[in-house]
Parts: sequence; structure tokens; C-alpha cells
Amino acid sequence: MLYLAEVKKQKTGPFGSKTELKLLACQRSDQSWSVVPGEETLPGEEAANFGDGVLVIVNIGNNRQIQGNVEPAVGQLIRELQNFSKQLDKWKSGEEEIEQWKQSLTYQSQELNRREMELEARSEQLQAVEEEAEQLEQQRQELEQAREEAARFREEFERNSKELEGAWEHLRGEQRRFEEQKSELQYAAGLDEQQAATIQELLNRLSGAVVPTDSVREQLNLAWEIVNHQQSLLDHDWQHLEQQRAEATQLQAEVDSQGQMIQNRKQELQQVQKSFEQAKAELKVQQNALEMKQESVHMLSLQLRTQEELHQELARLATTSADVKISQQVNIEALEKMPLGELQDVVQNLQQDLEKVKRFVNDQEEELTFQRQAVEEVQEKISSASEYDRIHLETELAEEQDRYQMLDETLVGQRRNLREREEILNQHLRVLRRRQGVAESNSSDSQKIDLGPVLSQLETQRQQQEAELRKLENQVEQMRQSISQAEQMIAGQASEQEAKRIEIQNLEENWHSMKVSVAQMLARVDLTQEILQPKQEALNQIHQRLESIAAVLNQIQEIGDYQLQAIAQMQQTIGSLIQSPELAAS
Repeated sequence: MLYLAEVKKQKTGPFGSKTELKLLACQRSDQSWSVVPGEETLPGEEAANFGDGVLVIVNIGNNRQIQGNVEPAVGQLIRELQNFSKQLDKWKSGEEEIEQWKQSLTYQSQELNRREMELEARSEQLQAVEEEAEQLEQQRQELEQAREEAARFREEFERNSKELEGAWEHLRGEQRRFEEQKSELQYAAGLDEQQAATIQELLNRLSGAVVPTDSVREQLNLAWEIVNHQQSLLDHDWQHLEQQRAEATQLQAEVDSQGQMIQNRKQELQQVQKSFEQAKAELKVQQNALEMKQESVHMLSLQLRTQEELHQELARLATTSADVKISQQVNIEALEKMPLGELQDVVQNLQQDLEKVKRFVNDQEEELTFQRQAVEEVQEKISSASEYDRIHLETELAEEQDRYQMLDETLVGQRRNLREREEILNQHLRVLRRRQGVAESNSSDSQKIDLGPVLSQLETQRQQQEAELRKLENQVEQMRQSISQAEQMIAGQASEQEAKRIEIQNLEENWHSMKVSVAQMLARVDLTQEILQPKQEALNQIHQRLESIAAVLNQIQEIGDYQLQAIAQMQQTIGSLIQSPELAAS
């Protein structure tokens, strides 16, 4: 099974180290990774070529033994990151599809709401149509009654006309008889009473046969009032229809303007999205550059830590090994020229300082020994302690080990300082003895390994690398600030983009509602026009028929007046004929 592990190296001596592998994660059968619980470590001499803290991939069998070669984990991590990036892209693509489905469902819901509103509007319109149809039916019944009344008047008029025509025929016959009698009695001065009575009776019958038009005209006026009232109602409906048409036209113009504004806002949103994507790409470049800088800082930190460890090991070696020395730069020429007494004082002072340092170092060494014993005592207690006490003892052990490590690290510098002071004192002593004429025995200093130049070179390199590290850290900090500003700017652009998207969505919803309202208004206008047009045409036909009836009634009125005028003249003539014989007889 594959494991992700971290290389851990522990010093076992001046030149030796032990390599272990700390297991971090293991690969499952489904190619996923899970974290290894706890602090499990395995011997890892196979990874001795790798530095401390390096991540590696190892194949560990069921017997917890490393199988095959130990490989760096960089390639595997890159592949895992690429797979994760692909899965992230798929997830984003799935989110986009879900967003598209949401938009589609939202549009379908809006369309269903629009159709439901249209159906409700149609239902209201149909209800209004039914009410108007009932009113129209009532008006039609009233007009039908008026039409029946007019037909009845027409029939009565025709009957009276026939009776009048008969009376006229009878009158014309009587006129002919009168003319005949008049020719026979042309020498007579008047009519006898019987003839006058007969003619008077005929004239009375003829006067009574004149058709009365007052009741017919009254019904006709009533019909005109009904028609005019219906026309006024229709005129009001036509005015309301024109107002609705004007409102629909104005709302349609607003819908068109709103659609153009939404299109402009969408173009602005596309520009914002383009700038946003460009800013994200630039941020990605900056982040990649930051990662490279951070990797450089990490590598330089590792190198600096390695050199520091090497420097500490060499210093430790110089302080603990008798075969190694640390040369100090002492001005030998100045010592040769210094007065001998003064040189002796300097040597004496150096010896006194060295003794003080030795005593201090010995005290520290003794304290370090006591601290080591304290650590060992706690370890012995842990081995025989209960589970409950072991937790407390492990905490105590960690504290004791920290104290021991701190003392040990402090002693490294103190030991080195002691060795340096010894080396300075030895150089002064050699000059003093040479000037005193004391022959020096063969010293073993020439056979010792001088680590002074190496330590100086390492110190110089360490200072250079620290300066370079500080420079890189400053660059990383500047890049982080730049990236932080870019992230804030991108966050602002994202907020602006989201605000514009929500604004456009609200505008589109309002636009769709306005379109539905316009469609409903136009549908009502068309439906109302379809209802009013037949009513107007029917009312126009009734108006034309009433005008025809009024014209006929006027003709009847003129004929009746003419008849009454002729009868009055005939009555005057007969009266004069009746009065003539009386005048003759007198």
C-alpha cells in the first residue's frame, strides 16, 4: 500500500544520524487518500539520501516493511493536485449546469405564472363579456319589443290606410254622384236636407278614417330614447377602449425601452465579467509567482538550517574532540612588540578569564548532567506508570526534554567560547615563552584539524544567505500585500458583478411582467372591440330603421293633414249649398 511520509533524521553522534519515516497519509483502493492517525513512524534507512522534512512516497507491505524504492512525493502530489483541479473543474461545470437548470425552471415558472395570469384575465374578460352579453340580450329584447310595437303600428297604419283608401274611393264616388246631381240641378240654388245629411255623414266618416299618429310617434320617440341611451353607453365604452389602447401603446413603448436598457446592462455585465476573469487570471499568475518565491524561501531556509546544523555540529566537534582546534586571528606582531611585563599581565588576565569560563561551563555541564538524569528518571517512571499517570508524566517528560535541549544548545556556544579562549591563551603563551627563551615541546597543535576557517566561511555564507532570505521574505511580503489588494479588488468586482446580475434579473422579471400586462391589455382591447363592433352595427341598423319609420310617419301625417283640409273645404262647400235655397226662399 502506498503511503505519504515525511523524512525525519535524528543525530546519533558527531557524524552519525538515524533516518525514520513519519507516515502522514495512505492511499485507499478507490485512489483516494486518508490521514494516518497518530504519530506512526517506521525505520527508513532507504530514505537516507533525502533531507530532513522531505515528503516521499513509499510502498509498505502488510508486515510494515518498506518494499521497493523510496520516491519523492512531488510528482505524486502534482498529479493529485491535477486530479483535484480536474474534479474541481467538473464540479464547477456541474454547478453551471445546475445554475442553467435553475434559470430554466425559473423561466418555466414565470411562463406558467404568465399563462395563469392570462387565463385569469381571459376568465375575467369572459365574465365581463357574459355580463355585457346579458345586457345586450336585455337591450335586444327591448329593441325587439320596440320593433314588434313598430310592426303593430305599421299593420294598424296599413289597415287604416286601406280604410282611408276605401273612404277615399267612397268619397270620390260620392263626388261623382255629386257632380252628376250638380249637373242635373245646375239651375237649383242648393241641396235638399236629405242630400246634405248624406254628404255630411260621408264627410264625418271620412274625417274619422284619418289615421292618428300621436301614439305611434310617442312609441317612436321612446324607441329613439332607448337607441340614444344605448349609443351613449357604447360611446362611453368606445372612449374607454381608446384609453386602454393608448395605455397599451404607452406600456408597449416602456417595454421596448426596458428591453433595450436590459440589453445595455447585459453588455455592461459582460464587460465586468471580462475584467473579472482577466483580474482572476492575473491573480493566478501572481499566486503562482508567490508560490515559487515561497518555495525559494523554503529551500533557502532549508539550506540555512542545514548550514546552521553543520555549523553547530562542527562547533560541537571542535569543543568535544581533542583532534580538532579552532584557530583565532591573534595579532602576533603586536604581541612580539609588546613589553614583556605587559604581555605577562595580558596572559595572566586571559588565564583568569579562562578559569572563570571553565568554572561556568563545568557548572553548566553538571546542570546538563542533572537534567539528563531527570529525563531518564521520568522515562523510568513512564515505563512503570498507569495509563492515567502516564499522560501527566509524558507532559512532564516533554518539559524536561525541552529544558535539556535548551541547556545543551546553550552549552554548544559556551564550549566553543571556551575553546576559542583556550586557543587565544595558547597563542599568547607561545609568544611569551618564545620571548622568555623557554623551549617549546613538540606540540600536537600542528597535527590537529583547524576548523576555524571552515566555521568562518560557514558564518559568512550564513550571513549572506540570511540577507538573501530577508530579501526574499520582503519580496514575498510585498507580493502577499499585492495579492491581498488584488483579492480585495476581485472580491469587490465579484460583489459588483453579483449586484449587476441581481439587478438585471429583477429588471428581466419586471420586464416579463410588463410584457404579460401589455399582452393582457391588448387582448382585452381586441376582445372589447370584437364585442362592441357587432353591438354598434346592430344599433346602427336599428337607427336606420327608426329613421325609415319616422319618414313614413311624417308622410302619413302629411296625408292626414291634407285629408282633413280637403274635408273641411268640402264641408264649407256643402254648407254654402245648403244655405243658398234658404236665401232664395226668403
